[in-house]
Amino acid sequence: MKAALRLTTLALLMQLGTAALAAPPVSGLDLKGFDAQSRPQDDLFRAANGHWLDRTEIPADKSSYGTFIQLRDQSDARVRRIIEELAAKKPKAGSVEQKIGQYYAAYMDTAAIDKAGLKPVQPWLDSISAIQNGEQLAAWLGQSQGLVNTPVLLTIEADFKKPTINRLLTWQGGLGLPDRDYYLKKDDERMAKARAAYVGYLEQLAKAAGEADAAAAAQRVMALEQRIAELHWTQVDNRDPVKVYNPMSPAELAKAAPGFDWAGFLKAARVGDQELLSVSQPSFTIGVAKLFGEVGLADWKLYLRLRSLDAMAGVLPKSLRDAHFAFHGTALTGAKSELPRWQKAVTEVNGALGEAVGQVYVARHFPPEAKARMVKLVDNLLAAYKESIDGLSWMTPATKAQAQDKLSKYMVKIGYPEHWRDYAQLEVRAGDALGNNQRAAHFEWARQAAKAGKPVDRREWLMTPQTVNAYYNPLQNEIVFPAAILQPPFFDMKADDAVNYGAIGAVIGHEISHGFDDSGAQFDGDGALRNWWTEDDRKAFEAVGAKLVAQYEGYEPIPGKHLNGKLTLGENIADLSGLQVAYKAYLRSLGGKPAPVIDGYTGQQRFFLGWSQAWREKAREERRLQLLTVDPHSPPEFRANGAAVNHDGFHEAFSTKPGDKMFKPSAERIRIW
Repeated sequence: MKAALRLTTLALLMQLGTAALAAPPVSGLDLKGFDAQSRPQDDLFRAANGHWLDRTEIPADKSSYGTFIQLRDQSDARVRRIIEELAAKKPKAGSVEQKIGQYYAAYMDTAAIDKAGLKPVQPWLDSISAIQNGEQLAAWLGQSQGLVNTPVLLTIEADFKKPTINRLLTWQGGLGLPDRDYYLKKDDERMAKARAAYVGYLEQLAKAAGEADAAAAAQRVMALEQRIAELHWTQVDNRDPVKVYNPMSPAELAKAAPGFDWAGFLKAARVGDQELLSVSQPSFTIGVAKLFGEVGLADWKLYLRLRSLDAMAGVLPKSLRDAHFAFHGTALTGAKSELPRWQKAVTEVNGALGEAVGQVYVARHFPPEAKARMVKLVDNLLAAYKESIDGLSWMTPATKAQAQDKLSKYMVKIGYPEHWRDYAQLEVRAGDALGNNQRAAHFEWARQAAKAGKPVDRREWLMTPQTVNAYYNPLQNEIVFPAAILQPPFFDMKADDAVNYGAIGAVIGHEISHGFDDSGAQFDGDGALRNWWTEDDRKAFEAVGAKLVAQYEGYEPIPGKHLNGKLTLGENIADLSGLQVAYKAYLRSLGGKPAPVIDGYTGQQRFFLGWSQAWREKAREERRLQLLTVDPHSPPEFRANGAAVNHDGFHEAFSTKPGDKMFKPSAERIRIW
C-alpha cells in the first residue's frame, strides 16, 4: 500500500511538471526584525529594523552592533579556523603557512607576554632615551614610520596630477585622542570627559615608562598634544584634494618648514632619494617643524615613550593591555569588555599576512558563481549609471561627455586580487609577539617606501578579501568589492533580486557614485586631479550639494550634536546616487515584467526594505560621538532614511502622502545623478 501511494504521488508530480517541485521564492528579508507598529512611510529604518533594535543588546565587547559587525565576526571566525587548521598541519619551516601559525600563536600566548614584562620593548624605549639632539630625533621619527603615530606621518599614493606614478606624501598625526576637536572644544562635556580619561591613561603609561612623577609627565604630554592639535587641519579641509595636493622638492620643504631635519628624517625612512613629495597640510607641517624647535627635547622623548607604549600595548603585559582598553575601548567607544583574544589575534594576522590568509579564504568561501553574479550586478549598475548621466537635466552636453568618459574607464575588482602578495622576506619568530609586530610593520613600510617614485601597480588591492567593506579609489578610478562583504544580507545567492539590488546593488552604486561626489568628481577618468566641468555645471552641482548639507545638518544623532553636513557630504551623495541608480538597475533587470509579490511586499517595496535592512545597527553614545567627529559616513538610520526620502521610487512604492513623516513633495526632493 505504501509503495503504491509513493508511485501515485510521483506520477502526479510528473504530470504537474517541475513547477510543483520548485521551492517558494525567498525574499531575503528578515521579517522577524521588522517593527509591526512602524510604517515605512513614517520611518523606513525602524519599519525594517525596529523589532531587532528593541530586542538586541550590544554585546559587551562591542561599541556598536549590526550588519557590518556581524559579518566581520563571521569573517573573523572563518579566518580563525583557517589559521588553526594551517598550524595543525605542522607546515614546512619558513613557509607562509608556518608564519601565519607562529604569528597567531605568539599573539595568543598572553602568559608568555606577561612573564616577559617590559623586557621585549626595552630596546625600543632605550632608542628613544639615546636621542641627544634634533637630528637624532628626526632620524628616529623616520625609522618609526608604520609603527608609532607621530606628528609627521608618511605614506605612498599615486600622484594626484600624474596618477601613473607613486608619490611620497606627508600627513598630519601625533594625537592620542580621535581628533583635534577632542582637544579644542573645551565647552563640550562629552569631549571633556574623554580628555580626562586620556590624561589618566597617559599617567598609567608614564608609570610603566618609569617616570617618577607620572601625573606631571601626563600633563606635559597632554600640553604637547594640545599644541599639535591646534595645528591640525579639520576633517572637512582634509577631504578637499586640491587643498591637500602640494608638490614640492625635499629642498623646498626644508626651506618652507625650517626647524626640523627633513633630509635626515626622509633618509631614515628610506625615502631620501625622492625628487618630489606632496605636503598634504602645509600650515601644519610648517607649524610642527617650528614646534620641534620650541619644545624641549626631554618633552619630545617623554611623548615618544608614551606614544610607543600605547602603540604596542596589545603585546605588552596585562596591566598595559587593561589600561589601553579602559581608554580606547570603554572611554572612547563605550565597550564594556575586550574582544576575545583570538579575534584580536585574527586582526593582527590579517594586518601582517592578510593576502596569504585571503587566498585560502576565497577558495573556501567565495564560489565562482558568486563572482559571476556580482559581475552581472556591476554591469547592470554601470549601464544604469550611464543612462542616468544621459538623462540629467542640470548638466550640459560637454560635461556629460566627460562624465561618460570617466564612467567608461572604471576598473572593477571583485572578490580577490589576481596577483597575491609575497611574504617571503617577512621574518616571524615563535614566541616573539612584540618582535613579530615590529617586523611586520617594518616589512610593510619597506614595501610601501620601495614604491615611491615608481610606476603604480594597478593590480594592487588596498583591502584583503576577508575584509567586510568596499571602496572607490579616485586615483585609479576603480571600484573594489572584497569577498567578505558579498554575504547576506548584502548579497544572497538564494534571494530574490529586489533585496540584492537594494542592498549590495546600492553598495555598488554607492562606490560608483564616489567617482562623482564632491571630492571624487574633481578627478577625471584617468585618475588625474583635473577640472572637467563647465563653470555653470559645477555651480549647479554645488548648489544641489548645499541642499544635501542642509538636510543632514538637521539630523541630531545625540542630544545637542548635529551631523556635520560638509564632512558627510561625499558619503551622502554616494548613498543617494547609489540608491537611485540601483533602483533603475533593478527595474532594468525585470525586463519589463512585473515583479512577484513575496512575503506580502511588492518588488519595489522589497528593494527599499532591503536597503534599510542592510544598515541595521545600534551604537553606544561614546562611539557615536567619536564617529560624528571623524567619520564621513552618516549614522545608519540617517543613511537609510536620508537617501530614501529623496527617492521618487520610495514614495511610489509606499504611496506616501502629506502627513506621513517621510513624505517629501516631489519638487523638494534632492536628485543628483
